[in-house]
Amino acid sequence: MSETSDVLPFVALVVMEATGAGEPLFQENVVLVHAPDETSARQRVERRAREAETDYLNDQGQTVSWRLKAIVDVKEAEDTDLGRDADLYTRHFRDWAAYERVEPLLSREE
Repeated sequence: MSETSDVLPFVALVVMEATGAGEPLFQENVVLVHAPDETSARQRVERRAREAETDYLNDQGQTVSWRLKAIVDVKEAEDTDLGRDADLYTRHFRDWAAYERVEPLLSREE
């Protein structure tokens, strides 16, 4: 990885899980890394996720632990020229009702 032209942008979906204060809470992150190949990109993504793992006390004195739950996907960005508008990641699914149940941004509720 000595030259910038040797690396490509990769996009990953990473799920983190918080435990210790009631029900688990999950966080899905879209991560951008630059690497020469998918294997190296996956390693970079995992390293970043492990570095983000943390423990802290919440306002009720409970220890909350954030941990890597899963690296869902790592793939080369759809468009590799990130100096302009670009599509980064595309995935397909068949079950709209299931997606709607887990996607809070689709909810009409405040």
